[in-house]
Amino acid sequence: MSKQKVVLAYSGGLDTSVILKWLLEQGYDVVAYLADVGQKEDFSAAKEKALKIGASKVYVEDLKKEFVTDYIFPAFSANAVYEGRYLLGTSLARPIIAKRQIEIAEKEGAAFVAHGATGKGNDQVRFELGYYALKPDIQVIAPWKMPEFLSQFKGRPDMLAYADKHGIPVTATVKKPYSEDENLLHISHEAGILEDPAAIADEDVYSRTCAAETAPDVADVIVLSFKNGFPVKVVNKADGTVQAEPLALFTYLNEMGAKHGIGRLDMVENRFVGIKSRGVYETPGGEILLQAHKDLEGLTMDREVMHIRDMLSLKMADLIYNGFWFSPEMAFLQHAMKKAQENVEGDVTVKLYKGKAYPVARSSVKSLYNPALSSMDEEGGYNQQDAQGFIRINAIRLKAGYQKTAGKMEDAA
Repeated sequence: MSKQKVVLAYSGGLDTSVILKWLLEQGYDVVAYLADVGQKEDFSAAKEKALKIGASKVYVEDLKKEFVTDYIFPAFSANAVYEGRYLLGTSLARPIIAKRQIEIAEKEGAAFVAHGATGKGNDQVRFELGYYALKPDIQVIAPWKMPEFLSQFKGRPDMLAYADKHGIPVTATVKKPYSEDENLLHISHEAGILEDPAAIADEDVYSRTCAAETAPDVADVIVLSFKNGFPVKVVNKADGTVQAEPLALFTYLNEMGAKHGIGRLDMVENRFVGIKSRGVYETPGGEILLQAHKDLEGLTMDREVMHIRDMLSLKMADLIYNGFWFSPEMAFLQHAMKKAQENVEGDVTVKLYKGKAYPVARSSVKSLYNPALSSMDEEGGYNQQDAQGFIRINAIRLKAGYQKTAGKMEDAA
């Protein structure tokens, strides 16, 4: 009788290496799948490691270009930022990883998929909602929610001991047990001493960006060009570097942001499962892209469209964070965002210096800015006396409200 086949989302790290071996011990035929979403990884070594542990086959899938064009750019064109701060680096990578995993499961005829996400975190939700949305009959193996796995592995020390027993090489140590997720958009750092929100993260926690204090004393000035809210070109005004292909463009933004210490974030956030967690993030290219895009919108977007879009951006960020990329509501929001971005076209000049991306100039053939109307130096096509009636009409409600609340205000004082 043939063994049941499972496709494991494999990273080559401690958790998934241990899980691969554990699944083999449970009698499964394990196909390992490595998604290249831009992390610094020796994929050849990881593939060899998976085969050595016992995987029957290993897929290494280059998803970087699709990650940029179909996930990063759409999210940033919507200004989707979770809780006003987090640029969704981990969250955006999960749906594309899940999508390809399901495609491999169908190709391999596997009835099962597996992942190494903890039962306390967000990734379990993101992966599994993605699986079920794309293939409703798929069966999911999530070891960190299985009693037989939890009884054997209480935490990372047990996993390190298991890896040592079975000769599985790992990079994590008891001394520095940071849990890190890296992709083209960001790198996150969690666990270990970072679980104390009062502890200041040491400089050695950071691996993608330099500290603002040690960043160059000379700024770089770049020009980012957009069309329909998507970046289409970047030019460095100092050395003439030009990048227009999406992956190369975003990679260059990462390089420039890292050079100038841009995109660091240390925060406590609310996980979907109801737990608060502390995360330290580095998102250099994303921070530059966000600031430039928002700046151009100020020049080109209608005010009311922008305000409605801003409300939808909050919802979209929540959906991405919580794992609902493949949902009817997300499809609806993506259509709305595409419509809202039709006029977001033009160039933004951004100064990169000491941890910040400063938009310093912007231009667009679709600009809604009228110098004559806004100028303080000329009358233009606006009769300032009209403002008297405008103010009087808007004051009617306030005057009426005052009559009703004056006494209450005095009591409160």
